[in-house]
Amino acid sequence: MPLFRLLLVAVALPWSAAHAQVRSIPEAAKQGQIRHVQESMVSIDGKPQRLAPGAQIRDESNRIVVPAEVRAGAKVKYLLDEQGLVQRVWILTPAEAANPKTVKN
Repeated sequence: MPLFRLLLVAVALPWSAAHAQVRSIPEAAKQGQIRHVQESMVSIDGKPQRLAPGAQIRDESNRIVVPAEVRAGAKVKYLLDEQGLVQRVWILTPAEAANPKTVKN
């Protein structure tokens, strides 16, 4: 039985450390509400925007998701590339959305 507990702790520790990681959202990121329109098109605050090739959308758990998985009206922080295309998107947790200063930069 002690060996089982040791194995359980060994498996759980890396998962909890990865789950508790702090996201790094650049200070220059703008805040808005996003909605997936179609394929590589999204709408941020009602304005149509195109996703850049290789754009990344990260969910509240910091996992990369496809645009179709984005909940309409989700509060996000985002960065545009030099051509004005959406390059990076972070879907905010309720705590981050309520207090954007809690996001570590």
